[in-house]
Amino acid sequence: MSSTPEAESFNGKVAVITGASAGIGEGFARHAASLGMRLVLADISEKGLLALADELTATGVEVEAVVTDVSSDESVEALAVRAVERFGNVDMLINNAGIMAMGWTWEIPAERWDAMLRINIGGYVNALRAFVPRMLAQGTPGWILQVSSIGGLFPSPLMSPYSVTKFGTLALTESLHYELQMMKAPIRVSVVMPDSVKSDIFVSAKDGGTLPEAQAFNDGLQQRAETQGITAVEHARRVFEQVADGQYWVTPQPEAIDGGIVPRAEMIAGRKTPELNFAV
Repeated sequence: MSSTPEAESFNGKVAVITGASAGIGEGFARHAASLGMRLVLADISEKGLLALADELTATGVEVEAVVTDVSSDESVEALAVRAVERFGNVDMLINNAGIMAMGWTWEIPAERWDAMLRINIGGYVNALRAFVPRMLAQGTPGWILQVSSIGGLFPSPLMSPYSVTKFGTLALTESLHYELQMMKAPIRVSVVMPDSVKSDIFVSAKDGGTLPEAQAFNDGLQQRAETQGITAVEHARRVFEQVADGQYWVTPQPEAIDGGIVPRAEMIAGRKTPELNFAV
């Protein structure tokens, strides 16, 4: 186990991570394990989830793997029950599970729009409904991490369902933060704003049909992730470092935000019409 300040904060604590079998979620699981945390890993992908759980367990980490459909409140409630049965309490909830869709807004199938909203927003709400009451009843310090994206600050063409859900995550997280402040609860809330992280999320999002613009945009984002993105474990390391420092806005790659947030605020303040500033 590492002897960093975040290890001192999180060693022995119980973390529930949704979307844990791959990508950013897997990075959270691996780094949390290195900090000495006990893990409840949730994902709809049973094969990947159990493989990761077995690997971490073999290194001495206490892991409970629960196949979970975050879009189902019954499935998420069962996850919470299993977590408490195994470890007695939950100290950290990481809402991370999500999917991607690309294409013209009006051509993305209704069922894909529905899935994005049910998983990327509804899944977070289901987890909050299941875990926040339990964490409040514990009366102990805790953490809730909600994974949004720089896409929650900067809307994008050809991936409007993703932009919608990541903007929604910002609103959901800030509302939750205010509510827990009102209750004087010992639970800190953070919104996580990743940029490019090495993963297969764009590979799995190739559902734009034959639309060449969507395919080219998707390929460009995947190439950017592969060439400029940080690893999922490095992303997790930066996130936990900032969470341990008490940060609400967790920005693992701040340069991705700093260069655009002021011009965007000026655009809004000046009531200027948004303009496309990159080629697709």
